Amino acid sequence: MPRIRLTEKAFPPPGRLIDVGACSLHIRQTGAGLPTVVLEAGIGATSLSWALVEPALSKTTSVFSYDRAGLGWSGPAVTPRIPSVIAGELKRALECAKAVPPYVLVGHSFGGLVVQRFALDYPELVKGVVLVDPLSPFEWQPLDREKSRRLALGVALSRRGAVLARLGIVGGALGFLLSGNRLIPKIAARLGGGSGGTIVTDRLAGEIRKLPRELWPSIAFHWSQPKNFEGMAQHLEMLPESSKELAEMAAGIRAPVTLIVAERAVAGDVPPGWKLIRAEGSGHWVQLDRPDLVIDAVKEMAGVPDGPTSPGQRGNGGG
Repeated sequence: MPRIRLTEKAFPPPGRLIDVGACSLHIRQTGAGLPTVVLEAGIGATSLSWALVEPALSKTTSVFSYDRAGLGWSGPAVTPRIPSVIAGELKRALECAKAVPPYVLVGHSFGGLVVQRFALDYPELVKGVVLVDPLSPFEWQPLDREKSRRLALGVALSRRGAVLARLGIVGGALGFLLSGNRLIPKIAARLGGGSGGTIVTDRLAGEIRKLPRELWPSIAFHWSQPKNFEGMAQHLEMLPESSKELAEMAAGIRAPVTLIVAERAVAGDVPPGWKLIRAEGSGHWVQLDRPDLVIDAVKEMAGVPDGPTSPGQRGNGGG
């Protein structure tokens, strides 16, 4: 099988690019009706991470998914990657896309911080919030020596990934990997970045395998671009400040909140009035491991018709 070439011409955005001032955001609408559901991905993920959830939701209402600046098909990030800034950019993108409020906001991992901040800053626009194994604002606040070391390592690996992508090593290796050649990507990773390069490509391969096979080339295309690695580094660098923004504010959300946590996650102190759901058999990527739970929780929050998701819509496990 010939090597897949990861070029912009081969992988055009499925949605449209919207200029929000500081950056251009890729946003995609599916379905029709109200209320409007807005999907916010995890720290290094894109709109494609909702591939097992979005089709089912769009059968009953309007769904908007997008890529944060610096990731996916969106432009580079030139503003701080903190929830207050990101929420403001999302608000402008939804306005330009004529997404009708109030919104049901759905956030996974880091995206959970973003949608909580959106609900706090723009309460009149929010019908409800569904948090999918969200990042705890107290995980990176306060920041001790060990957490600082872990963050610094994550930033360094992301910056190294950007160098590898700029040299064409990541794109070439992922192209061979998608074509079934596993040896060349491993050799390329070691030549390009030693053990760090191997970690980068192994991480990407693991992330791609969690998504439907037909989306693997698009995800590989994203990670063949230096911009995505730089975007990841920018998000990681601001994690302490992002956490600080939400540490004492989340309980102030006025809209209803449903909190879905992974099977082994520690839920901590759940604010009064929040609905807690534990996703049995799921790791951190609940929307891939147990999409049925996410779909049903969003439908319940939105108040749209349809019964529970069929067992056939469960994910493939792992996490």
